[in-house]
Amino acid sequence: MADQATSRFTRRGLLGVFAATAVVAAPTFSNAFGLLKGAGDIRRIRMYSGRTGEAVDTIYWIDGEYIPEVATEMNNFMRDWRTDGVVEMDLRNLDILSAAHRLMDVSEPYMLLSGYRSPETNAMLRSKSKGVARNSLHMKGQAADVRLQSRTVSQMAKAALACEAGGVGKYPRSNFVHMDCGTVRTWGG
Repeated sequence: MADQATSRFTRRGLLGVFAATAVVAAPTFSNAFGLLKGAGDIRRIRMYSGRTGEAVDTIYWIDGEYIPEVATEMNNFMRDWRTDGVVEMDLRNLDILSAAHRLMDVSEPYMLLSGYRSPETNAMLRSKSKGVARNSLHMKGQAADVRLQSRTVSQMAKAALACEAGGVGKYPRSNFVHMDCGTVRTWGG
């Protein structure tokens, strides 16, 4: 069903909508929604976890509404794999991930390195790395660290920044990008 619905739109047509939206949209969180608006009111996310071996390839939004069952599935998928802790993930972050994915024009799923982090996991990681924030949005279910084999950290960060919808951190030495639905900001090499 998803393939039939999305096949009505040409790649060129979608990119044209994205370009037009990026030009006229104000630099606010709503820009991520604008980048997805021309997609036939269907939003899709593709990810896998190298930590748990799980994968998702799902439509999470149809005709202006998030799908509650998929939201629950994403909460579990993006859990803290170290503690099995689960929180309600902020679905606005999925919108940013999905919009950036579309802008990069890839079919490869994101590799999820970190979604939700329990306070205990965050403290442990913070003790080992100066790159972990004390009040990380990961602990609120508002962030994800992802990687793509077919795109560089710079390419991924540029796509996320084009959404003008949240924080984007580049970690080229570790080969991943942090995307969150907090305030618009950027950091990293």
